[in-house]
Amino acid sequence: MLLIERLKHTSFSDAEQVLVSYLIDHPEGLQDMTTQKIADLTHTNPTSLIRVAKKMGFKGWLDLKEAYLEEWQYLNSHFTAIDANLPYDQTDHLVSIAHKISTLQQNTIQDTLSLIDSQDLEHAQKLLLHADEIKVFASQTNALIAQDFVTKMRRINKKITISSTYDYSTYEAFNSGNRTCALIISYTGEDDSFIKCMEILKKQGASTISLTSIGDNFIATHSDCSLKITTREKLYSKIGNFTSTTSVIYLLNLLYSIVFTADYELNLNHLIKIGRSTDTRKTTIDIIKEQS
Repeated sequence: MLLIERLKHTSFSDAEQVLVSYLIDHPEGLQDMTTQKIADLTHTNPTSLIRVAKKMGFKGWLDLKEAYLEEWQYLNSHFTAIDANLPYDQTDHLVSIAHKISTLQQNTIQDTLSLIDSQDLEHAQKLLLHADEIKVFASQTNALIAQDFVTKMRRINKKITISSTYDYSTYEAFNSGNRTCALIISYTGEDDSFIKCMEILKKQGASTISLTSIGDNFIATHSDCSLKITTREKLYSKIGNFTSTTSVIYLLNLLYSIVFTADYELNLNHLIKIGRSTDTRKTTIDIIKEQS
């Protein structure tokens, strides 16, 4: 659940509710406001802000403000000119649809990039490189997307499997250990089957990297490293999984790249050597032709 949603659904005292209503209605001015200024505007006491923060699980008001503004800024950036759920309508010309899908994908990449933290990337790289085996847990579309990631990782000699069947995923979780890194892909982060897998993985000592939506969801909160999928789509009131699919592809390409770059020359030479021996494709196009 998003922080703004938690604020709307948490029970507060009358004075606290006045403050919360102000936060929801006037996020744009909070950055430079002191607690006293907010208290004066709402005719409340500065200590009420601290109580609100504590109820929301934060150490104090500054932590709550930082998290709230970060979320608000994310939700009000990138997708200002196009709807992730309905990016075009039935009256659009075919070329217009082409331009809108292009804009949507570009927005998605920038949106996903804005959610990435360098420390999270470093942590993910460490977990993947430390592992003797990598297991991907994903279902439906995400499992199909992840297959390309699995293929690329295998090409650089990484032991990796993908589990997309719920019952089988449980077995894979049990058959893991402290040298296993599990990559769990779940848009909502609240998938019951993968929550069960995560609990088993933790007991088995496996490390976990999650790809989920933003907000307070179980899988992200309980994983060792959490990367965020662009969070703009509804569950089903949409034309297609345009943004979530693009975002997952980008994140998986990024994870592959941070593993690849840890031994760049070795991996590149390995791919070229295998390609020379096995790739028999022919082309008359110079730009893609390999040099013998």
